Amino acid sequence: MSDYYNAFEMSPVPAPGPDAAPPELFRGIYGMPAFVTVPTSDMAASVEFWTRGLGFFELFSIPGTLVHLRRWAFQDVLLVQADSAPEQAPALGVSFSCVLGQIDPLVEACRALRPDSVEEPRDTPWNTRDVEVITPENARLVFTAAKPFDPASQEARNLEAIGINPPTTG
Repeated sequence: MSDYYNAFEMSPVPAPGPDAAPPELFRGIYGMPAFVTVPTSDMAASVEFWTRGLGFFELFSIPGTLVHLRRWAFQDVLLVQADSAPEQAPALGVSFSCVLGQIDPLVEACRALRPDSVEEPRDTPWNTRDVEVITPENARLVFTAAKPFDPASQEARNLEAIGINPPTTG
């Protein structure tokens, strides 16, 4: 018996599939259940990378102090002005959901802006395709997209082994 249950209706993340489309960018104001704060010593370069490379948009800004960025609902980032940024990326990172069709364009956009900022996408044992990005501020990000579920796959067996069963259809 498992205490897990499907609760996808709470999330803006679409069901995985070859035609999964990302939700619209979300411009509403809400109480943020979680967010990321990233110090930057070059706000203009940071905003450019996060918007042109990573697909965020500027929700609002306080000039010289803060820029509030967002992609989907609950994907909020606060860029805050700082005297310096870390010299290397920390082990700790943050992950953002996306859909499979966004992975390759994100890689291309990041490489166009900063060629060494992004790794090759990789498939995980838990049925996602992930790509790691190091931002100009040396923040470690992972963009993760669920792959279509194949009940005969090793990934399905991995999930079943920890008590997570596939969603039912119909």
